[in-house]
Amino acid sequence: MSTNLRTDARLSDPDGFYEALIGLHQDLSESQSQQVNARLILLLSNQIGDCAVLREAMQLARAGVLST
Repeated sequence: MSTNLRTDARLSDPDGFYEALIGLHQDLSESQSQQVNARLILLLSNQIGDCAVLREAMQLARAGVLST
C-alpha cells in the first residue's frame, strides 16, 4: 500500500474532537446520523482533494472493518 496517507496522531485536541463528533449525532435518528456521516465524509474528502490519499483511506477503513 502507498504511504501517502498520514496515520500518525495529528489532532491538537483529540478528546474535544471526539466529543464534538459524538455531539454531532445527538438527537438524530439512525438514518439522519448516516446522512450526516455521508455529508461529513464528502466535505472532508473535498478538503483533502487528493484521490490517491482518499482511496488509501478507504482501503484502510474497509480493512479495519473486515478484520474485526
